[in-house]
Amino acid sequence: MTVDKEARIIDDLMEKMIKKAMEPGEKLPSENQLATAYRVPRITARKALMVLEERGYIYSVHGKGRFLKEAPIPIQLHLTGKVSFTDKMRQAGYNLTTKNAFCKKIDYEEKIFKILKATNRNTVYQIGRLRLIDDEPIAIHQSFVNELKFPQIAEDGPKIKSMFSYYRELGYTQFTSNQTLLSITFPTFSEQQLLSCSSMVPLIIVESDCLDVETGDVLEYTKILYRSDKFKYDITMQ
Repeated sequence: MTVDKEARIIDDLMEKMIKKAMEPGEKLPSENQLATAYRVPRITARKALMVLEERGYIYSVHGKGRFLKEAPIPIQLHLTGKVSFTDKMRQAGYNLTTKNAFCKKIDYEEKIFKILKATNRNTVYQIGRLRLIDDEPIAIHQSFVNELKFPQIAEDGPKIKSMFSYYRELGYTQFTSNQTLLSITFPTFSEQQLLSCSSMVPLIIVESDCLDVETGDVLEYTKILYRSDKFKYDITMQ
């Protein structure tokens, strides 16, 4: 069947990438070459290449063909709420920049409100920051905070780039977390725009809470979306 042939082309090219039989920047076989090699219509070869491009493994250059993308940059990322993301990246020597992407009220969501010990009468804000390494978007950090605990968050939120720095300014000094959850999703249209990725690039979701060590109070619920195609994440616990 044609679908099986398309899947075979994808699998064979993926295997070459995994085994490093192809070098970053190397030109892939053309649609015509693949069609001839696999004895399929050219449209089947084109669809296979489009899938790999949507997944973020290859890129097109108009009039020249398709090429293998650079290998992912290995990034050490400890899944802990004790140290800020900014501090982790700077300590590791990465060229990190942060942009405040949004600050907005959210509708009632039982899971988030329960973690923040908020009722449906409280107002919860979502503060989003876009993280970039060498000007490449790597992640969207979303912090959900209860306005009851941070009365100035509506005014301060649009200016925040580091939540930990913000908390320190308010007198909090040590942080921890109770639980960290890892899952996978695909980006919404707005997330595609922020992360400069296609709808087929999987995102790694890391969910956790952030607590003040001294009082045990929950400061925020955190949801981070990481691109999976540009970076390789070391989550070794130390």
